[in-house]
Amino acid sequence: MKIRNLVDLYSLLPEDERIIVDVLRQIIIETLPDYCKEKISYNVPFFYGNKGICIIWPSSVPRGGIKKGVLLGFWYGHKLIDQDCFLTHGTNRKIFYKIYHRFEEIDDEPIKKLLKEAIRLDSTFK
Repeated sequence: MKIRNLVDLYSLLPEDERIIVDVLRQIIIETLPDYCKEKISYNVPFFYGNKGICIIWPSSVPRGGIKKGVLLGFWYGHKLIDQDCFLTHGTNRKIFYKIYHRFEEIDDEPIKKLLKEAIRLDSTFK
């Protein structure tokens, strides 16, 4: 399976995952500066600046490592200052994440706070 764009992705996802992905994408797009871009990589939305910033991985897309919900992962989560302990530290040493099972669980404030921290970190990679 090769997903080439958001239309392909959204046609594959069940409605609950599609809504979560869409809400997370909107928060990320609104928060990231103009130099940051989005592309489909690993068949999921991937956001990057100088290096990778974050990824949204629905459980319906294979090889994401989650059984249910939608994962919001930060590529350099191990280097972020996460004072609120918002992110989960899984088996991957670098990527820290949060898994959402319902769109009502999404609180944009901690996400925006971490995105701003990720942008600060990304600016050091020039």
